[in-house]
Amino acid sequence: MHKVSVLGAAGQIGQPLSLLLKTSPLVSALSLYDIVHAPGVAIDLNHIDTPAPVNGFLAADDGLRKALTGADLVVIPAGIARKPGMTRDQLFETNASVIRDLVTEIAKVCPKAFVLIITNPVNSTLPIAVETLKKHNVYDPKKVFGVTTLDVVRASTFTAQALQISDPKSLRIPVVGGHSGATILPLLSQANPLVKLTDDQRDAITYRVQFGGDEIVKAKAGAGSATTCMAYAGFRFVQSILKAASGEKGIKEECYLYLPGIPGGDKIAKSLGVDYFAVPVEFGVSGAEKALSVSEISKHEETLLATAIAELKGNIQKGIAFCSS
Repeated sequence: MHKVSVLGAAGQIGQPLSLLLKTSPLVSALSLYDIVHAPGVAIDLNHIDTPAPVNGFLAADDGLRKALTGADLVVIPAGIARKPGMTRDQLFETNASVIRDLVTEIAKVCPKAFVLIITNPVNSTLPIAVETLKKHNVYDPKKVFGVTTLDVVRASTFTAQALQISDPKSLRIPVVGGHSGATILPLLSQANPLVKLTDDQRDAITYRVQFGGDEIVKAKAGAGSATTCMAYAGFRFVQSILKAASGEKGIKEECYLYLPGIPGGDKIAKSLGVDYFAVPVEFGVSGAEKALSVSEISKHEETLLATAIAELKGNIQKGIAFCSS
């Protein structure tokens, strides 16, 4: 059983994510923090007939510290959402400082907790989190991740739709790279079970996985971005971490992480030329136990991989530079 803290719990991702976490038997206590409404969200959730007590905190009266005290896992969807016409790079100006400040408090209050970053642009905000924890000498590479599970969920969903497969969960498609646009690489050639796609189907699915967020932003006409699906994906990743931390074997998820320091990760980082990359990861009680490389990708995917790496390098450097300024 684990205490989970959600930072940004009153937002459009934070509320449905907190609802899902309240239903989890793996969560023994739920702590919510936001600059507005978090106590109200907590009271609302406490009317649900599941055991985990929920407490909500605002910034006043040292609320962030109280929300983090005793946390085993902290998940961060805090920050502004993307609006029509806004790129993930434009999100950076506001969300970079949000992540730095929240993670600084994590370093002081619950330095051994798992830290899961949802706040976009994840390609840059995860390096900010890592560099912040390093500055405080509490960084554990096995416990700090960027959540890219939505890309994996989209890959199986869109492929199932294209092939008229009734259950998307019957497909497992690795998605590697980063978490924005061309940095996202669904490895359709590695689908399990294997799928047969035309080039047009392959390209259409790849594009939707890479730019599915734009589809939602446009459809919501400025009222939000990918929120409920991101909450679902975030919950799935949290559940996987908690299951592994509870001793369940065979837990594997893709996530964006700092590869050096993870068994198998340094080799992957050197082969790719980047230290941050989303790959399949095996999880255990202590966190990431092994980073897994994906071999024998198609020629088409090799081309997309080169594009992803080139763009990621700039994203990563932007996050590191922010912490150096």
